[in-house]
Amino acid sequence: MRKLLLAISLALSLVPLARPAGTRLKEVASLEGVRDNQLIGYGVVVGLNGTGDKRQTVFSAQTLTNMLKRMGVTVDPTTMQVKNVAGVMVTATLPPFAQPGTKIDITAAAIGDSTNLQGGLLVMTPMKGADGQVYAMAQGPVMTGGFVAGRGGNTQTVNHPTVGRIPEGAIVERSPPSVAPSSHLKLQLHEADFTTASRVVAALNKHFATNGLPVAKAESSALVSIDVPASYSTRPIEFVAEMENLTIEPDRKQRIVINERTGTIIIGKDVRITPVAIMHGSLSVEVRTTLDVSQPAPFSQGQTTTTPEVDVKAKEAKAQNVILQQGATVEELSRALQAIGSTPRDIIAILQNMRAAGAIEAEIEGI
Repeated sequence: MRKLLLAISLALSLVPLARPAGTRLKEVASLEGVRDNQLIGYGVVVGLNGTGDKRQTVFSAQTLTNMLKRMGVTVDPTTMQVKNVAGVMVTATLPPFAQPGTKIDITAAAIGDSTNLQGGLLVMTPMKGADGQVYAMAQGPVMTGGFVAGRGGNTQTVNHPTVGRIPEGAIVERSPPSVAPSSHLKLQLHEADFTTASRVVAALNKHFATNGLPVAKAESSALVSIDVPASYSTRPIEFVAEMENLTIEPDRKQRIVINERTGTIIIGKDVRITPVAIMHGSLSVEVRTTLDVSQPAPFSQGQTTTTPEVDVKAKEAKAQNVILQQGATVEELSRALQAIGSTPRDIIAILQNMRAAGAIEAEIEGI
C-alpha cells in the first residue's frame, strides 16, 4: 500500500501544473493616479570610525552644531574637528496608499568627502516629497554591503562603501495623495500600443458587460476608460481586484537589445529574418616600433644615438559566408555566426548591417 501511494505521489509530482495562458492585466497596466512617490531628505550619519567628512566639508559640522543646539549644547562649528560624522542624502520610494506607521526602505549616500559609511548610524531625518511636505522620518544603522580594508597606499575597496541601505528605516507619518477607486476608472498601459489597448477593452467588455452594454473603451493607445458596473457600485475594490486578474495577450514590438560595453545581445524568438547572404571578414593592422641604439667607440668624439624603426604589418582574413533561407530563425542565425567564429562585437556589427539592409524585422536598441 505504501509503495502504491509513493508511486501515485511521484506521478502527480511529475504532472506539470496548468498555467493560465496570457498575461495578467495588472502586469501591463495600472490605475491612473495610483503611483509611487519619491522622497528625499538630508541627514547626518554618526559613529563612523574616522572615515567621516574632513575639515573642508563644512555643512556636516554645521548640521551637527544645529542638532546639538536644539538639545541644549552650544558649540562653535569653526572649532569642531569631528571625523566620525558624514553628511548624507537620503532617498526613498513611498508606495501608494501607504498609511501612517508603515515602514519603508531607504538609501543613504555620502555627499561630502567621507570614504566609508560602514558601521554608521543615521540620526532622525525628515523625508520630503515634491510638494515640500514631510511624509516620513528616517533613522537607523546603515548597511553598506561594501568595505575598505588596509591603510595608507595599500587599501582594498569592495563595492561602494559610501552608499548604504536601511531596511524599514523610515516610518510613514503622512499618507501620500492617491486617487481612490470610484465609479469611473482609467487604466494606463505601461507601454503604449493600440493593439494591446484594444485587447484590454475586449477582455473587460467580455467579462463585465451587462445586457450587451460595454463598460470599457480605449481613449488612446495608452489609456482605457472604464465605467464600473452597477453590480460593483458599492464594491469598487473587489471590481479592481477581479479586473487585475483578467488575462490578455499583449502585443509588443520585436526588439534586439545590444549592450556594446559588455558584449551582451538579446534577441526575441519571434524576430523574423528574411533571406539574406552575409559576408564578413576581419582586417588586423599591427604597428611595431623597435629602437636601434648606435654606440660610438671608446674615447671617440661621437654620441650615442637612438633610431626608431617602425614595422607595419596588415593581415586581412578571408571573408566568411553565411546564407540564410526563407523562414530562418534567430537560433539558426546565432549558430551560423558562431560557426564562422564571430565575436560579440562582430555580431553587433552584422546585426546593425542586417537591420540597415532590411533583413531583420525588429528594432535595435542600444543600452
